[in-house]
Amino acid sequence: MLLSIVVPTLNEEANIERLLGIVKRNSFNDYEIIVADAGSKDRTCEIAKKYGARVVPGGLPAKGKNEGAKVSKGEILLFLDADLEMSEGFLDESIKEFITRRLDIASYRIYPQISNMLMNRMTLDIFYNYPAKILKKFFPTGAMGIMVRKEKFDAVGGFDEKIKLAEDHYMVWQVAKIGSYGIFKNGEIYMPLRRFEKDGYARTLIKYLQCGIRMKTKGPDRDGDFEYDFDHYDQEVEGEKNKFFHTK
Repeated sequence: MLLSIVVPTLNEEANIERLLGIVKRNSFNDYEIIVADAGSKDRTCEIAKKYGARVVPGGLPAKGKNEGAKVSKGEILLFLDADLEMSEGFLDESIKEFITRRLDIASYRIYPQISNMLMNRMTLDIFYNYPAKILKKFFPTGAMGIMVRKEKFDAVGGFDEKIKLAEDHYMVWQVAKIGSYGIFKNGEIYMPLRRFEKDGYARTLIKYLQCGIRMKTKGPDRDGDFEYDFDHYDQEVEGEKNKFFHTK
């Protein structure tokens, strides 16, 4: 069963090689890699091709992921942000669990790459992972890493490109209405803190909370009330390079 891994990028040369290196270290190898690039000015595309990825024109995250999906050949899609790190063997465990549990769409537990007093494993468990698990029947969520059957993805029209923030959560929600949704029990993904460092921890958490409430009560934000800058976080946060916090 072919897996299509789709990664939207914009000036991610500092991260894309690490991500693709992690993918390559898994024993599961029945996959293709598609990088949907939004016009990088650095070595992102060059590095992606070095790892055997097919590079196609992208855009903002929703458009990039859709463009990657359009040219994909796999029965299952895996969307990954370019700046992630994942637990050892995540791909082997994910594809096995996805098939065994007969899931149509699944998301991951998320933890920070760096631990500090404001953002650590406990913080993410309290504010994201536990609520996502408790509310999964009422408000299925998924961000940064999402695995979905292409048939179901196509059935809902992919990612809504008019949504500027939380288009990933909305897509998961739509697929969960017509298929089986789950959160992976095995495998974790680790996010960088550059968005929190630049925009502020409280401000970022409040914005995503408000966005989630808006989506559930009034529908997704297609009016641009919540800002999202794709290329706003490409500068390295001091002390973040090559430091990852991912103790299981």
